[in-house]
Amino acid sequence: MTDTLTAAMPNVRPQRPHFSSGPCAKRPGWTPDLLAEATVGRSHRSKQGQAKLKAAIDETKALLELPDDYGIAIVPASDTGAVEAAMWSMLGARGVDIFAWESFGAGWISDAVKELKLEDVRLFEAGFGELPDLTQYDGARDCVFTWNGTTSGVRVPNADWIPADRQGLTICDATSAAFAQDLDWSKLDVTTFSWQKVMGGEAAHGMMVLSPRAIERLESYTPTWPLPKVFRLTKKGKFDRAIFEGSTLNTPSMLAVEDYLQTLAWARDIGGLKALQARADANAAALGAWVERTAWIEFLARDPAIRSNTSVCLQIVGPWFKGLSTDEQAAKAKKLPALLESEGVAFDIGAYRAAPPGLRIWCGSTVEKTDIEALCPWLDWAFAQLKQKG
Repeated sequence: MTDTLTAAMPNVRPQRPHFSSGPCAKRPGWTPDLLAEATVGRSHRSKQGQAKLKAAIDETKALLELPDDYGIAIVPASDTGAVEAAMWSMLGARGVDIFAWESFGAGWISDAVKELKLEDVRLFEAGFGELPDLTQYDGARDCVFTWNGTTSGVRVPNADWIPADRQGLTICDATSAAFAQDLDWSKLDVTTFSWQKVMGGEAAHGMMVLSPRAIERLESYTPTWPLPKVFRLTKKGKFDRAIFEGSTLNTPSMLAVEDYLQTLAWARDIGGLKALQARADANAAALGAWVERTAWIEFLARDPAIRSNTSVCLQIVGPWFKGLSTDEQAAKAKKLPALLESEGVAFDIGAYRAAPPGLRIWCGSTVEKTDIEALCPWLDWAFAQLKQKG
């Protein structure tokens, strides 16, 4: 590990400086021309519109290698809408265990306790960079958890802690995990994600994957609270299969649908799910190699087994930085990504506002490894600028 910093500006720049953790980088080779076949100006309920929506569902199911009896729906309000639709529609039948270790997980706690006002809730929480004890999950209860913490860079290493013979449902927010990490579908009853993360699609649309057990819950349980129209997944007490064939609850953007279809085609062309996962792994490994040899930065997640390969969260360390006051640390940490953005080499890489001062660098499947490698010397350069200015 070295603390040798240079004020010399690097010669090589990332070709694509897009390292935002959402919306994320478009896939390599993307241009607006790819949207030429979008069914704009047509109803999403037209024959052509329905065909596009059904293709997005069918191709997602194939790419994720989902079991045949699992269903997928396109729902409004991105991943947030998908999680909340599941919570509002299915929770309350049993007690629920909620695991949270970052900001979005904390949001699901707020929904359950403050909005739904569920009476039987057990909370298991951990700070940024850590994971709560997942083995405390009681399979007789429902469970809500985030597979990959986008704001903390912490992911669950596997689903071994979820009983195969559970009675409750598992509701998993997998928005920065789906497509880039192995998901054990046999342990997941409701899985949500959005196109804007690993697939680099446009925001506003979420996807909800349901197991047969989740479908049974929809048909056997009716919540005591009123459900907004955009959350309703049943019709006359039965699972509304039309939603899972592309008949969306609201009006989707057909431009966004076309963009997603183009990215699905790219994913197929490069080798499918394993290729997407390998790209994210390679990107995270390249950034990790720099972290390991750099004294002023470290992973927010100290345990390698729980580190994300998509939303990689880092904290600034070292004697000089630690010697600053809390306010000075926060100010310096904000200046670093701002300096890189002013040079056009990295956009949107500041740590999440509630996380420790540092960086959050997206390493998902649409990012090129060469761009991660080109970014690292610039990180050292920017930190040297801050340190020289005191």
